Amino acid sequence: MTALSDFLAEQKRLFTATHPKTVALAEAAKGVWRGGVPMHWMHDWASPVPLYAERAKDATLWDVDGHAYDDFCLGDTPSMFGHGREELQRAIAAQAGQGVGFMLPTRSSLEVGQLLKDRFGLPVWQCATTASDANRAVIRWARAVTRRSKILFIDGAYHGMVDDAFVVLKDGQIVHKTGLIGQVADLTQHSVVVPFNDLTALETALRTGEIAAVMLEPVMTNCGMILPIEGYHERLRTLCDETGTLLVYDETHTLSSGFGGYVREHGLRADVLTVGKAIAGGVPAAVWGVTAEVAARMDAAQAAIGPGSSGIGTTLSGNALAIAGMKTMLSEVMTAEAYAWMQAGAESLVTKLKAVIAQHQVPWSVVHVGARAELVFADPAPQNAADMRRALDPHLLEALHLYLINRGVLIAPFHNMMLISPKTPPEAIDRLVAAVEGFIVEYKGFS
Repeated sequence: MTALSDFLAEQKRLFTATHPKTVALAEAAKGVWRGGVPMHWMHDWASPVPLYAERAKDATLWDVDGHAYDDFCLGDTPSMFGHGREELQRAIAAQAGQGVGFMLPTRSSLEVGQLLKDRFGLPVWQCATTASDANRAVIRWARAVTRRSKILFIDGAYHGMVDDAFVVLKDGQIVHKTGLIGQVADLTQHSVVVPFNDLTALETALRTGEIAAVMLEPVMTNCGMILPIEGYHERLRTLCDETGTLLVYDETHTLSSGFGGYVREHGLRADVLTVGKAIAGGVPAAVWGVTAEVAARMDAAQAAIGPGSSGIGTTLSGNALAIAGMKTMLSEVMTAEAYAWMQAGAESLVTKLKAVIAQHQVPWSVVHVGARAELVFADPAPQNAADMRRALDPHLLEALHLYLINRGVLIAPFHNMMLISPKTPPEAIDRLVAAVEGFIVEYKGFS
């Protein structure tokens, strides 16, 4: 029986032998980038060194060694609607020729605001540069309008580079996330954490009357994919109404759920909604929308303290290039027809993966919402982050991901997320399923 460590070592040797240009570039980069990469997360792929991307088109990515990959990561969502979209290329080129940043609104910004209102159902919007920026702004405003200091987060959720959210549950206690760099304030004083799908813990926290806002993904997507139990969101809404707590949904990942995002598609009611990553097709941009009631409370809070620097927003927020990207995505790319293709592809992928799992009798499962699917090393799939963490075997994850890379398939690092774009062909789905089946055969030999 082959040991997992031996299998992984062989996959690393295969990668190194077949990616000489990538390995050479990675070595040279150590002299100019900390850790050898422009952003440290680029190291989190399973390959011995990160792939060096040459170009990407639709749902295919090519590396500098000439290998083509079926891309189911899609930049971990920014390129969810496909790489190199001609519509976006034309819009960006046109706006770049007219200027990209004025610190002023453009005619297109009015159109984007109306498109956001029509699609997501909230009447008043603001721009940010990233979803992290949007979530930070929302947290500040939530505290201002409620005059409460605490924000409730879900254990295992991720809301970007937001200090307040870098807390988790450990042995039932709220602690800082492992690896949190340079933190001097005690985040546990103003951040509350409860498990996903735990309505008792949620109610206990909200009944204190100390929570300004609940911030959550409607479906957990970063600590593996975890679906809400029946009635979860409805009870959450009721509790927020009864306790005067703002309900904030972060749709940065669950935008893949459908044309109006998860909240609109499932008839939920948000006080605040944030969206980033794919909203401008990968051009750095994010938006956050509020109800008319919340907007009025924001105006009152601002009037009460008078003019001055709010500390919210950056010079690049809402710039003309970002607006052009959002207009194009909302009006030409993120169409109902595109979502129909994506959802049909995801359903096909899920059906085929489940069949392979059943055929080979491995204790795994598949979870999906809209165009996003997740292969989980547990059956049944966990309902909270504590259980999911136990299922996310880091060595098995590394082995699967590197095996797939060596066979021309990319899925998101960190866990097993697979995203279908409107440019993903059925044959790419079949290649992914075949590669996963090949790994399962190997897995049964060393499990």
